[in-house]
Amino acid sequence: MKVSVIIPAAGASKRFGSKRKKIFERIKGQPIFIRAIELFVNRKDVCEVQLVVSEDDKEEMRTRYAPNIGFMGVKLVVGGDTRTESVSNALARVSDEAEYICVHDAARPCVSQLWIDDVFAAAEKFGSAILAYPLHGTLKKVSSDNKIDKTLSRDGLWEAQTPQVFRRDILKRAYENATGKADDDSALVEAIGETVVTVACDPRNVKITRRSDLQLATAVIDSLPKPKLTTRAGPFDEAQW
Repeated sequence: MKVSVIIPAAGASKRFGSKRKKIFERIKGQPIFIRAIELFVNRKDVCEVQLVVSEDDKEEMRTRYAPNIGFMGVKLVVGGDTRTESVSNALARVSDEAEYICVHDAARPCVSQLWIDDVFAAAEKFGSAILAYPLHGTLKKVSSDNKIDKTLSRDGLWEAQTPQVFRRDILKRAYENATGKADDDSALVEAIGETVVTVACDPRNVKITRRSDLQLATAVIDSLPKPKLTTRAGPFDEAQW
């Protein structure tokens, strides 16, 4: 399985409430977008990583963060006015080696390698797969003046997350048939009649949207499930007496 990873980071961060874009904010000393990149660059099944940035951020990425990006072998792509346009720009540059394409939000730095393993495996088996979280709370439809219109059933409702992984030909066809912007890539794939499976995740896969999410991400990042370490006896290991 060879996967090309696209990391959209060209959003305007309008809901973040700061003059500085959220992808440059730091969690435990590292910019959020660097943490997102590091989730993938050392995986043997990943053949390339593309970071999609806005025209306004291109120069800063190529100067201030050039050592980080260059060392990790990340390709910079200039995005468009919408997320759909940004991913489309990266799709046009995907390596011929890639059989699958993974799209992951730059604003989601809290992902376990075990979750990535699971969604990659599901995509290889079914063609399309996303991380998602089944909703447990009571859902209310609220009007613009903050009055509750109705209570919604949560049965069968899941919150879509990323990574979202698709067989290359499926995602390419979805974008070729896209008629407008979409909230995520799964919606475009669903629109062409392809089945997308969900891989159960949990709320720790935080998407940084508002400043308060930084504190949440900082609190949960060390609690993420980790692969079990395998120990092998070395040539100098002695029997324990």
